[in-house]
Amino acid sequence: MADTLTLMAVHAHPDDESSSTGGVLAKYAGEGIRTVVVTCTNGEFGDTPAGVKPGQDGHEEQAVAQIRLAELTEACKHLAVTDLELLGYHDSGMPDWEYKDRPDAFCNAPQEEVAARIGGLIERFRPQVVITYDDKGPYQHPDHLHASRCAQAAVAATGIPAKLYLTAMRRSDWRKLWEALREAGVEVPDVSRFDEQTRQQVEEAERRITTNVDIRPVLERKRAALLSHASQIRDSWFAKIPPEVGEQVFGRESFIRAMDRTGTPVPEDDLFAGIRVLSAG
Repeated sequence: MADTLTLMAVHAHPDDESSSTGGVLAKYAGEGIRTVVVTCTNGEFGDTPAGVKPGQDGHEEQAVAQIRLAELTEACKHLAVTDLELLGYHDSGMPDWEYKDRPDAFCNAPQEEVAARIGGLIERFRPQVVITYDDKGPYQHPDHLHASRCAQAAVAATGIPAKLYLTAMRRSDWRKLWEALREAGVEVPDVSRFDEQTRQQVEEAERRITTNVDIRPVLERKRAALLSHASQIRDSWFAKIPPEVGEQVFGRESFIRAMDRTGTPVPEDDLFAGIRVLSAG
């Protein structure tokens, strides 16, 4: 098993696997590389298929979780994910919601416990490459932060992966997307309202990018995976993206290389750069 090229992506919620790593999961699966998705929560605080939000009448946490996990399974089929591992923690909700204070919220699970569970999966699958979120990036969702820190702790404790990557998105790509959607009459977030701290975090994250992977050949598979999460993208701007803009913005996935044991120089265009040679040798 140790000789099998393996990519592991550690995510917080159902749909995160598709939005930030769907391209590399599909690309490397197509090359015969084993892909493992670890999802930490069941996504209980997502919307219902009818758009009902947590706290509103008609929102049943467990029913939402079952829908989102079924969508996750379908998305992983589109991405040809080899193994899906569910840790089963409870969604913590958004940063400004009070749900994150609940004792059963994932963000309150002891880091040692979660890291040990992820470490067990690392020991089982022995991935050369692990991907998780950038805990210093602009998106400070409590579940993303906890998943990232636990995954990074597990990587360090096991010493097995050769590389650790953090997901990233270029500010310039988002700007292209928002401008195209506004021209099409779609209401989108006003990024000009970012506070100074957030703006600096976005710019710093872009400066730290080391690796860009071309996913255009599998972009339709990533799109199909995202659309599998229908309960969460109902009436979303995502479905309204002009195809040519979608390829420009989503035709690559960007990462920050946070740990490397191969000595491969950056910038890179392959998460397995330096590893394929070692594996062949």
